[in-house]
Amino acid sequence: HLRSTVIGNSLYHIFEALGYNCIGVNHLGDWGTQFGKLIVAYKKYSSKEEVEEKGISELLRIYVLFHDEAKEHPEMDQEARNYFTKMEQGDEEALALWKWFKEVSLNEFERVYKMLGVTFDSYNGEAFYNDKMDTVIKDLEDKGLIEISEGAKIVRLDEENMAPCLITKNDGSSLYATRDITAAKYRKETYDFKKCIYVTALQQNLHFAQWFKVIEKMEWEWAKDLVHVPFGMVSMEGGAKLSTRSGNVIFLEDILKEAVDKTKKIIEEKNPDLDNKDEVANQVGIGAVIFDDMYNNIIKDIQFSWERVLDFQGETGPYVQYTHARACSLLKKAGLDIDNLPDLEISESAIADDTVLAVAKELADFKIVIESAAANFEPSYIARYAVDLAQASNSSRR
Repeated sequence: HLRSTVIGNSLYHIFEALGYNCIGVNHLGDWGTQFGKLIVAYKKYSSKEEVEEKGISELLRIYVLFHDEAKEHPEMDQEARNYFTKMEQGDEEALALWKWFKEVSLNEFERVYKMLGVTFDSYNGEAFYNDKMDTVIKDLEDKGLIEISEGAKIVRLDEENMAPCLITKNDGSSLYATRDITAAKYRKETYDFKKCIYVTALQQNLHFAQWFKVIEKMEWEWAKDLVHVPFGMVSMEGGAKLSTRSGNVIFLEDILKEAVDKTKKIIEEKNPDLDNKDEVANQVGIGAVIFDDMYNNIIKDIQFSWERVLDFQGETGPYVQYTHARACSLLKKAGLDIDNLPDLEISESAIADDTVLAVAKELADFKIVIESAAANFEPSYIARYAVDLAQASNSSRR
């Protein structure tokens, strides 16, 4: 989940730079049939001691095992659905396990968010909206949009050439669309947003198109202010697709730690006398992973490459950070404080040199680039601009 986190965080700062009051919501997937599956898997394959000792890696192990076993024993899927229905009906045991799994996960998520330098204003996930869905379902019924199909409640989208949007299953339990519609209504009432931006994988395009259309049919005027920002998937070198269900997962924390370790080895080789090696390795290593993700157009699939990510010469995070460090060094030599720079009058002679003029032109585009990045919901504009500016700056010093 690196991409949704860093893309969302980048968009937050882009719009903030343009003067918007931004609210960062981590919409946790903390409700749904997947928790029914996890409860079944826990009861069959794990224990309290194992989960407490191994944390999220144990939850992943049994989640993958559930899907493997369910291929041979499909009745397990119904068992999982039954447990989710129990959760929605307030079953104490099921809810206690759900709450515990959520706490175990959040503890580990927070540690990784801290490594990334990402914070959120709200952690209201799907479960937060459980007591708010009935009103939305009644609104849909009052508008005459709900139909009953094989016991399930649906909103037909035939005119839009889309499959129906499922609101409740035949057992009465809710779905993603139910919770997303409810969450959007709550956010409008709570924040009165100008734009509500959803950053998720491209594969969820249909889901968002469906429930956006349902809100439009509800004749809520703010339907036009909902924006889905889809992104491509990440694969490791070799092209293997990452998948939680199949267990083909690499923990982000492990990637970040490895990035720091690899960076430290490079520092040991190139600058062994550096005083704050650990701090620099942390900033460069983690920054490199984030920047690599930001540099690509978000809609594109990415193949992660260590060689590219940690290249100090290419169009990478370390290259931009190195250039920034050089610029800070020049300011220091000039006796200027980077956090309190005075207004300077620049004479024509100071930018007469073509390479210096190239830097000035790049700097002049700064606000335009931010506005373009916001208009297109595209953080790569900022990353590529940083590389262009760094290249112009380094060229001017040769």
